[in-house]
Amino acid sequence: MLNLLREVLVKAVTDPNLADKIYTACEQEIVAKTKIAAFEKYCQRCELPNLETETVQEVQRQFEQSFGEGKVSLVPEPEEQTVRVEIETPAETIKGVIKVNPNANPEAAAEEEEKPKMVPFPVCLEGDPELIWMLARFEKMTPDEASIALAKAQENFWESKSGQKLLRDRVDRTFPEFMVRVPSKFLTEVGLKRHYKDPEPVKQLRLLKAK
Repeated sequence: MLNLLREVLVKAVTDPNLADKIYTACEQEIVAKTKIAAFEKYCQRCELPNLETETVQEVQRQFEQSFGEGKVSLVPEPEEQTVRVEIETPAETIKGVIKVNPNANPEAAAEEEEKPKMVPFPVCLEGDPELIWMLARFEKMTPDEASIALAKAQENFWESKSGQKLLRDRVDRTFPEFMVRVPSKFLTEVGLKRHYKDPEPVKQLRLLKAK
């Protein structure tokens, strides 16, 4: 749908900056809706074995990986044997309830969740094609889509508070600096994953003669 939207915007909107703003707004809305749907599905399927502090904190940590620190509130309800969950989003506050089941196995439930399959996505700079950064992308993404997502991740990182601080500290706004310093969430939000911070040179194999 995003690919179709980009094609339509190029034809229908003459101002490229306006087209980019519309595309970015739609992309952010789709990502937000996807996270909310995943949250609701998690609350329906997941059961906690108990209401101990460590158990509740682990669930909160998982939610904060998707929605950000300080935006997730978990309140145990011992009498009802549930955990009330509230998450603040830019548009609204979403709420959910997770039940407690002493026989529940939260790790098994998490493994049952369908996770997008990742495939290799090696990238290099035009000026040094023999130096490769090993990334991964969602299998359903094309290499071109992954390239667009990587560019968006770079833009989001350098515009963030941590990115702006690095620029004030005179860190060069370059791809190598981005790869070394970007938190993983900036990549996972756009469907990418970083395997290594440092690039590896291409290894040229020597063919062995058959004996």
